[in-house]
Amino acid sequence: MIKKFALSFAVAVSVAACATLPAAPPPAGQQPAAAPPAKPKVTHIRFALDWAIEGPSAPFLIALDKGYFAEEGLSVVIDRGTGSAGTVTKIASGAYEMGYADINSMIEFNVKNPDKALQAIAILYNNAPMTVFTLKDKGINSPADLVGKKLGAPAGDAGRRLFPLFAKQVGIDPNSIEWVTMEPALREAALAKGEVDAITAFYGSGWFGLLRNKVAPEDIVAFMYAEQGLPLYGNAVMASPKFLQENEEAVKGFLRALARGWQEALADPAAAVEIIKRREPLIDAEIETQRLKMAIEKHFLTEEVKKNGFGAADSERLTNNITLVAEGFELPVTPKPEEIFTDKYLPAKELRMPPGM
Repeated sequence: MIKKFALSFAVAVSVAACATLPAAPPPAGQQPAAAPPAKPKVTHIRFALDWAIEGPSAPFLIALDKGYFAEEGLSVVIDRGTGSAGTVTKIASGAYEMGYADINSMIEFNVKNPDKALQAIAILYNNAPMTVFTLKDKGINSPADLVGKKLGAPAGDAGRRLFPLFAKQVGIDPNSIEWVTMEPALREAALAKGEVDAITAFYGSGWFGLLRNKVAPEDIVAFMYAEQGLPLYGNAVMASPKFLQENEEAVKGFLRALARGWQEALADPAAAVEIIKRREPLIDAEIETQRLKMAIEKHFLTEEVKKNGFGAADSERLTNNITLVAEGFELPVTPKPEEIFTDKYLPAKELRMPPGM
């Protein structure tokens, strides 16, 4: 019994001694083992597009596919949209942290919902793409001929939302139009079948949608808002001011990655569309390449963009844009430009210039 007790006591003393002894120093000339590096913070961003994933979506899909977002410490999920108004609402509700939608629809939303107002941080469509499409056999040779006609569009379509502003600019009563609400996929087909007299759509979507419905190019009549005296900006990346302030570095990283995607889309549209096709295998790569080239020519790469780079806004033009929208929508207040757009999160200008410039 005594031997057992002695043995137990010796073991206990030995354990206690080991517990209190300091760790042996490393051999001479050898550095202590470094602690494992802390895992970098990853910011998760749910991002909503304005519409279907098509050629002009390339800057976002390139940044995602090539890991440019991941390099910035971002985990990004990109979902398609069903119209700018819907995307603005999704961001404001918190369903998405960030998104891509028509800045003019956002202006209207902000005034009507000041407690949920958003802020644009990068403009991609330097010229708004909203367009009224009709066919030659409809006898609509100018915007004035739209009076008394049926126009088709989804309820949240940016062109439909901005039609009152377009109507005021061309001198017609917006209430003289009969609207027919329809699913996005049925819009061009409805015009081709004669179910409506005209539709509103983004220029590239409407044009190629009509071609897909066997309409000959020479039979298409298009009145793009930007070509009817409305110098409006179009789609922009946006988020809530709260999210922007709380995630400043992540947002800057998002725009750095997106600028790289934008530059690559401009440099090689066909390669950009191949990236889209990996995600959306049913798209027609040839059509989407043409659609992307059209967006680059008419919306992405204007003289203003060649001068100021990706994402920026001219302060005088932006002020005029906001005034036009406030007047067109008969908004009770006209927001200040800084409430609508900030360039605080954009990369340095040299990182935002078009390729080759």
